[in-house]
Amino acid sequence: MAKPLVTGLGFVCLLLAGAWAQAPSTHEHSFSGAEHWAKVFDDPARDSWQRPHEVIQALALAPDSVVADIGAGTGYFTVRIAHMTPAGRVYAVDIEPDMIQHLAVRARRENLQNVTPLLAEPSDPMLPAPVDLALLVDTYHHIGDRVAYFRRLKGHLKPAGTVAIIDFTADSPIGPPAAGRVAPDEVKKEMSRAGYALASEHKFLPNQYFLVFRQRAE
Repeated sequence: MAKPLVTGLGFVCLLLAGAWAQAPSTHEHSFSGAEHWAKVFDDPARDSWQRPHEVIQALALAPDSVVADIGAGTGYFTVRIAHMTPAGRVYAVDIEPDMIQHLAVRARRENLQNVTPLLAEPSDPMLPAPVDLALLVDTYHHIGDRVAYFRRLKGHLKPAGTVAIIDFTADSPIGPPAAGRVAPDEVKKEMSRAGYALASEHKFLPNQYFLVFRQRAE
């Protein structure tokens, strides 16, 4: 088992990544009850600012794409991507066991046979097969040693695979405290150090930046 790359408070924050990835601006509560938090995370009101269908369209997924939804939480993006990739596979990745159990039940209930919930390590998504896309929505800022994490992630990508990072801007009215946010320029620098190049940048989300990276030839 890989040694976690985060300790102390950083590990606690990362443990809650699947929940915080979709949470409102206040976080003074427990996220252990996935069924309860699903009412918050999957609230239809979220669609107005998360714009999931526009996000998925921008990702230009093929019907047989293999996608890792890292920090999947209760499956807000997982379920939508699964419907758009009927011949593919969606790995719903989280390090919170309660979220994984919730995802497994939801996938069975909604007959999403192309969804595979995966309990990951904080330092490694533990993907069983290479993916075309790794998607991290409001999760990047929870990762401890991000450069090491994304270097490791390269080993889980197909040769032409991409990494899409969506996270809260500094002036977003929702999201983590300001001190916990990572500016897009910092994301670009860290991803460059990890061996990636910026492929595209989308600016239609009101509260978040949306960056897509490709592996850089080295």
